[in-house]
Amino acid sequence: MFGVIERLSVIHVINHHFSFNYKMVMIRYVFLLATYFLGLSTPVRSQVVYHPVSTLPLYGKITKDTETRYERLPLSLKDQVRTAVWDLGKNTAGLYLRFMSNSTSIALKWTVYQDRVMNHMTATGTKGFDLYSLKENNWVFVNSARPQKEGLTHEASIIANMDSSEKEFLLYFPLYVGIVDLYIGVDSAAIIAPPLVELPVSGRPVVCYGTSILQGGCASRPGMAHVSILSRRFNREFINLGFSNNARLDYEIAEIIGDCDASVIVLDFMPNVNVKLIEQNLAEFYKVIRRGLPKVPILFVENPMLPQSEFDRRMKKFIDDKNAALRSVFHELVSDGDQNIFLITGPGMIGTDNEATVDGIHFTDLGFQRYADYLSPYVGRYLVE
Repeated sequence: MFGVIERLSVIHVINHHFSFNYKMVMIRYVFLLATYFLGLSTPVRSQVVYHPVSTLPLYGKITKDTETRYERLPLSLKDQVRTAVWDLGKNTAGLYLRFMSNSTSIALKWTVYQDRVMNHMTATGTKGFDLYSLKENNWVFVNSARPQKEGLTHEASIIANMDSSEKEFLLYFPLYVGIVDLYIGVDSAAIIAPPLVELPVSGRPVVCYGTSILQGGCASRPGMAHVSILSRRFNREFINLGFSNNARLDYEIAEIIGDCDASVIVLDFMPNVNVKLIEQNLAEFYKVIRRGLPKVPILFVENPMLPQSEFDRRMKKFIDDKNAALRSVFHELVSDGDQNIFLITGPGMIGTDNEATVDGIHFTDLGFQRYADYLSPYVGRYLVE
């Protein structure tokens, strides 16, 4: 795969050699000589050619020991965790690829293992992809790969007519389906290779455990889930352990969190539990994590005050009672001497105008942006470099 590169001096070629890995330099050097002697100095438009992505780094996974590449839970949990949790672990929420390319266009082909359709979430969020590009250490949205209306196999052009300079890209995976295979399309004369810049930083990730909201419901596209927003904001790898309607304090999930070299842990499970489950499971769930990570900051997040609760008195009492139960367990843990746990209270998390959800519960992009803004100071305060 040869890229079309502008004519460079010999000294520039030598400097280039010391800036990049040997393989990439040799590819560019050979093509540089060819273009120099042919007198080529402008980009050549060419057909899109699709490439497998198996050599490109994949992030957002708590472990590499998964049944297939594109899923979130370790294979060891297949016969241990509840079936619903295992199945949701095959959803690719929070996963992202990193690569660089000098292509003038980017396209995708992908196959999903189920054709999921929701009545309150876009197909782009459910089974589409999002592409971002790095500019001055900030991630800028490029465009989405929108799926076809139905079926398992999809193809989409994301962007075209770019210049042929080398760019760093981040590709977010779908939030609510699993991926069987994926191919990235670039110009036939372009380079596609692993990234040259390690951003977001992949060491000591922030691990987030929670519900359908944390998984990304109902963001319009994958990059708008609040976990992804926070990852870009801090340029740090975040792990999305959101399990739709199934964040029920399963100890098996606590074990894999405790085995991860996390920097911060965010426990955001409250919409999926009741008072009894909090009282019975939360302290032990916490202790399982603490056995593996005795000092890592753990943030307990209260149930947000959802718009429906302003009118539905039963829902308001349900949320109030759950938050009271969480605070009770939290204060017991603090009394036992843990100074590295912190409580994030619920009021105002997604604003006070009732405009941040699609159905009174699940967040819109506005809700996710507000939620990321609300959580950001807490995560930033305790994030370990």
